[in-house]
Amino acid sequence: MKTETAILPSCAQKQQRARVLVIGGGGTGAALAYDLALRGLSVTLVEKGELTSGTTGRHHGQLHSGARYALGDRTIARECYEETLILRRIVPEAIEYNGGLFVALDEEEAELAPTFVEACRESGIPAREIEPRRACELEPAINPAIRRAVWVPDGSFDAFRVPLAFFAAARRLGAEIRPWVEVVGFERSNGRIVAAHLIDRLSQTAREERLEADFFVSATGAWAGKVGALAGVDVPITPAPGAMLAVRGRLTDRVLSRLRRASDGDILVPQRGLSIIGSTERLADNPDAVLPTEAEAEFLKRAGAELAPTFAKAEVHAVWAAARPLAGRASGEGRSISRDFAVIDHSSRDGLSGFATVIGGKATVLRAMAEKSADLVCRLLGVEASCDTARYALPSWRDFYSGGGA
Repeated sequence: MKTETAILPSCAQKQQRARVLVIGGGGTGAALAYDLALRGLSVTLVEKGELTSGTTGRHHGQLHSGARYALGDRTIARECYEETLILRRIVPEAIEYNGGLFVALDEEEAELAPTFVEACRESGIPAREIEPRRACELEPAINPAIRRAVWVPDGSFDAFRVPLAFFAAARRLGAEIRPWVEVVGFERSNGRIVAAHLIDRLSQTAREERLEADFFVSATGAWAGKVGALAGVDVPITPAPGAMLAVRGRLTDRVLSRLRRASDGDILVPQRGLSIIGSTERLADNPDAVLPTEAEAEFLKRAGAELAPTFAKAEVHAVWAAARPLAGRASGEGRSISRDFAVIDHSSRDGLSGFATVIGGKATVLRAMAEKSADLVCRLLGVEASCDTARYALPSWRDFYSGGGA
């Protein structure tokens, strides 16, 4: 792959005839609409609410280097790091590649440092241990009681602007992006989905609509089970709500993480003029109307103060929750489910052609999730087109509203 990033063409060079409906206007749906449009397919994307109004617009915005996952799954860790490098090239406007520090606050965490560094390096992540004194010099807000510190190439990104850049690129390539349009049913013919039944709520009076396509992809995250049920298939998804808390003031410039295996309240992310601590995790049957509890808010305040003592006195800006779309089912601890993603071909698994579902994953790997999904769609449609989304720089997220992406 070339190190330089090319400028996105104004239209796909070769237009394919296949029509694809992407369901879900979060990060994965945005990247998938762009990928398919770049391969020359005719794409329509629908989202039942505003774009990114589901889980995508509610996470803390960490650009994961993969270090958090290195101890548990080196494959996921390596993929995260590779995707951060791609996102830095194609959408730099919405990313702060400012680094991160994993810090040990007790002896158990301190003893984990050598194993953690080795796991990162085996995953291709350039982690290195630094002196606690140096860490405090870099980030004066860090708890001065830290025992060990490891630098990693973490960062942060805007949870709204990154997907919007993908949406702008998709629309520039001819994709139709339709928020406030909900899929309420599917139409089958000879074991294949041939049309979706929609309700368009963008106008004052809701309007029913039937939309035909050659292929349908559900990129609906925690709602994938509900959309799958409309098609008559069972999608193994676990909605796992997590709470986050933001305080006013940028307490650090780098992402701070506890040097331990992934757990609750162990990441502090700087986001422009805010500092966000996250997250908790619990399981839910329904991803809608997920709210944080008072206990979660109090826990997060304490967790933030453990990493950066000034967090305790900072003014709370907001507390919210989002439902993670974990791929698989859990009856107990949600963190036991892998953070990997899966693309389900319902023709081979359920005997239902023309339909696929992408589940799991993380915001950092939205482009990779879209690539694997688009590969499946093209293979099943008999379309020969490779993925070029790592090659082109995306237009500004502003283009989506200014008309530059039209």
